[in-house]
Amino acid sequence: MDSELINIMIVDDNVTNLKLAGDLLEMEGFEVRRCIDAETAIKELDHFQPALILMDLALPGMDGVQLTKKLKSAEKTKDIKIVALTASAMKGDKEKILAAGFDGYIAKPIDTRKFKEQVTGYLP
Repeated sequence: MDSELINIMIVDDNVTNLKLAGDLLEMEGFEVRRCIDAETAIKELDHFQPALILMDLALPGMDGVQLTKKLKSAEKTKDIKIVALTASAMKGDKEKILAAGFDGYIAKPIDTRKFKEQVTGYLP
């Protein structure tokens, strides 16, 4: 897979998680945009078309579930794959996340050895 042409957006209010995930993907050649909240992500999507969005659920203001529903209902963004990147790993959480409109789920803390494979598994 030629990752150099693939855009990925990460939406996470934890700057440490944002940096780690972004740095790992950039080292693999992906173009990465980091967003600290839903409002920033919405603005970025005006001029950045990612193939995939990695979305934290717990965001300030509009949370990740609300943002995902908004993006999935908009014509311009409805086909973008959105994967929950979250520490919510209780029994039943994955099912709730998928039912909310997410295309997949990656648990935090991320496993740096498996992260690229987890992410590329969601790419077209």
